[in-house]
Amino acid sequence: MKMYIQPFVRYMEDEKGLSPSTLEAYQRDVQQFAEFAESCGIEQPDNIQRSHLVLYLGHLKEQGKAAATISRSVASIRSFFHFLIREGITGHDPSVLLELPKANKKKPSVLTQDEIERLLAAPNVSTPQGGRDKAMLELLYATGIRVSELIALNVRDVRTDLRFVHCGGEVGKERVVPISREASQWAQAYMDEQRALLLRSGQGEEAQIEQEALFLNVSGQRLSRQGFWKMIKKYGHEAGISGDITPHTLRHSFAVHMLEGGADLRSVQEMLGHADLSTTQVYAQTAKRSMKEVYEKHHPHGGNRPSSDSKDRI
Repeated sequence: MKMYIQPFVRYMEDEKGLSPSTLEAYQRDVQQFAEFAESCGIEQPDNIQRSHLVLYLGHLKEQGKAAATISRSVASIRSFFHFLIREGITGHDPSVLLELPKANKKKPSVLTQDEIERLLAAPNVSTPQGGRDKAMLELLYATGIRVSELIALNVRDVRTDLRFVHCGGEVGKERVVPISREASQWAQAYMDEQRALLLRSGQGEEAQIEQEALFLNVSGQRLSRQGFWKMIKKYGHEAGISGDITPHTLRHSFAVHMLEGGADLRSVQEMLGHADLSTTQVYAQTAKRSMKEVYEKHHPHGGNRPSSDSKDRI
């Protein structure tokens, strides 16, 4: 069954236009399932039954996999069998009646305004890496784009004069997101000064230099997701932010702060690139809870403040 994985990935790339990170997830999910099937003595798709898939999902659950992870695996396996049927490799789809586990929606992790300011102030902008990191953090919080979209940006994708960013995303899902004046200034400062230094520092390396990539590492190549992940962890620690901070934390914070500031849900959905409005609504619920907490804490008649003249009410 493993022999069909690479053709499947190429099909998903060519026909579906999926992003590299999404393709990687599909490949990983199908690869893990194929290895499980082989451990059960099954190598051909025709021999896979629904009971095998149920057994596999139970295996994932025993490993402590989250419901969302299991659901994604099911989606990958379904796409794999659709491909196999399309190519005439098998004539049946054992995943048709497979039930998805119910995913528990977690409250998104959101930073306060004070925490955001401390995080954005953490990089040492006098160095090429610090200037790059400052521009990345400012852009990420100003736009709410995904970290995969951030590191995929090319120089031409950021128009600081018009203050917008063009996100490639997946084919057919490109979008233009406005950026703040401050974020555009830091991005322009990086492009004018630090980027050239990073590009020059990598010219002696054997690896091919990324001439178009916006954000570069010290070797002059496009910065990786792992590199950015380590960077934001480092600055979170330096900023004294407790708890786990991830690149998605800034995306969550952007969405909630926009809604708290009065932005409409549809606009936030478009900026985030969500296909379904229900995906964006989780931020609205968080924003409502936050506003209620602020009201009860600061309003004179807020719920947490006992009224001094309650006994005199009529």
